[in-house]
Amino acid sequence: MITDEIKNIRKYKEIPAEVCDFIENLSDNIECGKHFINENDYANVEVYEPKEFENCAFESHEKYIDVQLLLSGKERIDFRNVVGLVVDKPYDEQRDITFFANSTSDYFNSVILNSRNFAVFYQAEAHKPQIKIQNGKVKKVVVKIKV
Repeated sequence: MITDEIKNIRKYKEIPAEVCDFIENLSDNIECGKHFINENDYANVEVYEPKEFENCAFESHEKYIDVQLLLSGKERIDFRNVVGLVVDKPYDEQRDITFFANSTSDYFNSVILNSRNFAVFYQAEAHKPQIKIQNGKVKKVVVKIKV
């Protein structure tokens, strides 16, 4: 897992230059939906109200690395290794996602996303996004980098 300020995005060689260009040129008024960056990588842009902790679930991906950032608002993302998590919804190849059951005994770390930083999640890193830390909607970009 990587977390850093957007101004440092080019320091990370696993993030392709085209993805860095896309992120550096993002505008608050980008339309919601899917945006293709190149033949392998794309971004999903959404506006939503973050949820209470108990309504969020850990997820992981096999085909893509996530680069997550917010254009507006704040949200918390918890993360941990997938080892020891119990699968709730098995891997969906079409959506490239596995969901894990929530447990009050799970250990995890957290990052707060805002409009100045980003987080990168790899395949073995389960992440629980969209956790509410304040009232109000967020505008989020999730860039999917094919591995």
